[in-house]
Amino acid sequence: MMKNVWLAGAAIALAPGLAQAQSAIPGNSPERASPSTGAYPSAAAGDGTTTGGYNQSRWAEDWRRMCDPAKRNDPLDALKCVKLTQEGDVYVTFSGEARLRTNLTTNPNLQDREAQRQDILRLVGGADVHLGDHFRVFGEVGHAGLSGPNLGTPNANLRNDLAVQQLFAEVKGNVAGFDSGIRAGRQTFADGPQLLTVPRDNNTLFFVLDGVRAYARNATTRLDVFDLNYVSYGYEGLSDDRKNDAVRFSGATFGFKIPTDLFGGSKLYADPFVWRLRNRAATWGGRIAREERYFIGLHTYGDIGPVTIDWTVNHQGGTFGNQKISAWQAFVAQTYKLGKAADAPRVGVHVDYGSGGGSYDGGTLNTTSGLFGNNIYYSYGLFLTPTNLLYTAPNFTFTPIKGVRLAAEYGFAWRPNENDAVYRASGAALPGTQNVDGRAIAEVARLQAVWSITPRLSFTGRLEHFQAKTVLTAPA
Repeated sequence: MMKNVWLAGAAIALAPGLAQAQSAIPGNSPERASPSTGAYPSAAAGDGTTTGGYNQSRWAEDWRRMCDPAKRNDPLDALKCVKLTQEGDVYVTFSGEARLRTNLTTNPNLQDREAQRQDILRLVGGADVHLGDHFRVFGEVGHAGLSGPNLGTPNANLRNDLAVQQLFAEVKGNVAGFDSGIRAGRQTFADGPQLLTVPRDNNTLFFVLDGVRAYARNATTRLDVFDLNYVSYGYEGLSDDRKNDAVRFSGATFGFKIPTDLFGGSKLYADPFVWRLRNRAATWGGRIAREERYFIGLHTYGDIGPVTIDWTVNHQGGTFGNQKISAWQAFVAQTYKLGKAADAPRVGVHVDYGSGGGSYDGGTLNTTSGLFGNNIYYSYGLFLTPTNLLYTAPNFTFTPIKGVRLAAEYGFAWRPNENDAVYRASGAALPGTQNVDGRAIAEVARLQAVWSITPRLSFTGRLEHFQAKTVLTAPA
């Protein structure tokens, strides 16, 4: 394996302009909204973060104000509320995104070979049909274009002629003082810490699931329960994208708004969760077996004065074949705001741990699962994931000129268990790494620049140097 990998990327996105929907530099995601008094705060409701009206999951947006022509600023605003009847709340909200991206990677897959260039095109169009206050249907199709040298065999979420990215129906209303609803169909899922559950904006097509999700929320508490299957994309048209019956994700997430006066004006939330992942063909240590894995954890996040925290701890139990599972993860990220302005600089650090062991040497399986978390959290090259990993990184974010946000980070990666492998963002082990001595995996220097040109148009540039250490450079 090679010692050095450089990755440079640039992307321009037209609508929604959410360049930081999935934070590429940990700890520097958009600030959460202030708690409201009448309903559970939308930023903590488990539907992702909304910035400037736009959300990574477009169905989480609320454009009812655009039904009033006096509140529209340009012709595109009219697409947010196209009335279907003269009276009543029957209307369609149209959405779309075009993203052009180029990734240039030296020594792809950590191998000594010619550089890889990915020329990527994302085209997405959606419609949110509101049939009154209590029923709606949301649909979204996407195209994933990919070209360039040394691409290997791309996954169907990177190259796809046309796919049904989302399609669901939702019924909602107020039940016993709770805003309640149920969604059935194909949908994104972002209810949890970003290292475990996000739609993965780095992909061309989002990571989506298919099934049923229900919720109930009041001003201070919420409950979200779900039973979903992973979705497997095909490569061609609309008919070859299938629900994957072999991988099923279900459980419950609870949410509590911590009283603001508990820490002197804080805006904090606590989300305990109990989840189950069932996989008929899970792979650990080159062995394939049925896995039933339980996640019991707590996600705490929000603001305490100038400090923003995002902390998670979870224990994973269950079985893999005839092996017992007992694994731990902890994600501890925090930043400090240097000033009162909205774009004031921030300094931060995050420390993350995922246990390892048992994949290759039998006994209890201590390797953690990263589910479908933020796959670029540690490396734009997708070389790391929170499985058999100890990672720490200081970071700094600032705005040199209006509309431009720069974020820099330097990370150090080790493996806790020398008898287990190093795992990629896909969950696959880097071949042979379980057979070498040492704990040091890599040092990773990263820089990201986001230029918000208009509310609907953004440019993102990224640069990464992945310096392989003992585990990756020693002969297997």
